[in-house]
Amino acid sequence: MASPTSAPAGSDSKRQRALPIPKGAADMPTFTPDSSVVSDVIPSPNFGERNKGLVPDMIVLHYTGMPDPEGAIARLCSAGTDVSAHYIVLEDGRIVQTVPEAKRAWHAGVGFWAGEEDINSCSIGIEIINRGHDWGYPDFPSRQIAAVTALCRGIMLRHDLQPHRVLGHSDVSPSRKKDPGEKFPWHSLANSGVGHWVMPAPIVRGETMKLGTAGDDVLALQHALARYGYGIETDGQYNAPTMEVVTAFQRHFRPQRVDGLVDHSTLTTLQALLSSLPSEATT
Repeated sequence: MASPTSAPAGSDSKRQRALPIPKGAADMPTFTPDSSVVSDVIPSPNFGERNKGLVPDMIVLHYTGMPDPEGAIARLCSAGTDVSAHYIVLEDGRIVQTVPEAKRAWHAGVGFWAGEEDINSCSIGIEIINRGHDWGYPDFPSRQIAAVTALCRGIMLRHDLQPHRVLGHSDVSPSRKKDPGEKFPWHSLANSGVGHWVMPAPIVRGETMKLGTAGDDVLALQHALARYGYGIETDGQYNAPTMEVVTAFQRHFRPQRVDGLVDHSTLTTLQALLSSLPSEATT
């Protein structure tokens, strides 16, 4: 195992930057990484035990949403911030583990998926270094996506996770979060068996559901989103919370246009996803 400040032998010094060790992290007991693709361990003090006997049965992907990697690592690995993740994936493809998979990291916050509200207790959280929407939202480098894919594949094997249980932070917290966002290449991960994906239906002109729409069509939409796993009220009213869920769905599954309006493309893509789920997966 490499020390937190060391680069792998033979690495390109221009590409590999020494990782910062946040204040207090050096005093934390280290641990053996769960994954062979981990290059560094920087223990975070921000974790606890998983509640109610829950074990990891989903992966939640995030972006860090901060201007630089050093600040993101410091925030995730410093006492008093009350945030952490199991893994951090750098832009150059290095993977840092900060919390053992057996423990409950504090990455998801208030959320919901398929009947479960304590997302932290049943998930493994991966933070992907990216400045996010508030700081220009750059593309994700290919080496970083390759590292995320390899990491997720190993986690899925260790915990017998199904592809549809790999989610974005915005999926489990649509009213609060946008990450990892519409630029995240979910289709590339799905090509390697990570995540659930269908080709989005083409965008065509036609009727849409929008704020203020009400009736059976809205109710059917809400039931379909709830069946897939989203936390949504099924009242037949296309209100702000429903629009937030639709926006989150589009960020993940129909990223070509993220506007919160339900068109033929959004509906058809949702139905195709439901049809391709294992029968026991729908709620």
